[in-house]
Amino acid sequence: MYYFIINPHACSGRGFSIWKEIEKDLKEKTVSYRHYFTRQTGDAGKYADKLTAGRKKITLVILGGDGTVNEVLNGIRDLSLVTLGYIPAGSSNDLARDLGVSRNIHQALNTVLHPTQTVLMDLGELICFDNGFLRKKRFAVSCGIGFDAGVCHEALHSRMKDALNRFHLGKLTYLGIALKQLIKAPKAECIIYPDSTAPVKLARFLFVTVMVHRYEGGGFKFCPDADYADGLINTCAVGNIPKWKIPFILPSGFTGNHLRYKGIQAYRSRSMRIVSDQKLPVHCDGESCGFHNEILVTCKKEQIHMIIG
Repeated sequence: MYYFIINPHACSGRGFSIWKEIEKDLKEKTVSYRHYFTRQTGDAGKYADKLTAGRKKITLVILGGDGTVNEVLNGIRDLSLVTLGYIPAGSSNDLARDLGVSRNIHQALNTVLHPTQTVLMDLGELICFDNGFLRKKRFAVSCGIGFDAGVCHEALHSRMKDALNRFHLGKLTYLGIALKQLIKAPKAECIIYPDSTAPVKLARFLFVTVMVHRYEGGGFKFCPDADYADGLINTCAVGNIPKWKIPFILPSGFTGNHLRYKGIQAYRSRSMRIVSDQKLPVHCDGESCGFHNEILVTCKKEQIHMIIG
């Protein structure tokens, strides 16, 4: 039995039409399945929670984007009992890009039904400190604070993104929003603590992104050395760089060549604590996590069985 959690609104509504094609294949192959449509934010996590309430092994298949994957991961009760399949139908699909999961929906389904390779994938954990209370959240791809999170926050509510996604031009949305967020980004400083090593002060920083996988934001290779099965997180900290230089440097992030520029630092660690002098936007897998001035990110090794081939 396969359990499908489907975001019909993924990629500006294409999720539903993609599911109808998948469902046709499932019926032709006489595959036993149940499916669940999300209607609003949080539904994917609720379905995952309900489906994993029993003490039995199940195969969950996600049809959606990185945000839908994030919700499902945070809803699963016991990760060790779940095998996760993925049919990418988002606008970014950074998880699929790094795992090598096919964007061809029929190939992706065939991989789920006839897997030849399953990996134990690391997950990140974000801990936010809110007025003395701890708030924990799992993530698959990345989390960040500052500029990149501001872009994610605005993109989630962008009508332009929906329109451009219909023509497979969603990346233009992020570019436009990025330029806007860059102009309004506040001057901020922070201190980062990789593991238990000496703290590093960034007198002026634009963003800090912490990644399990190599890509985020629709293909930006901010952490080109990230490995989703090494038990470590990779961090890219963008610091004291004049704003006018950022549009010229940012495109090099698609190839991972941005690390050669002064003001951009890379770290690899088991944990990363970030303390800012002001509350800034925070994201997990492109989903808003509010505004915070202190976060702790850790890596949880070999957490979820993921079908990749």
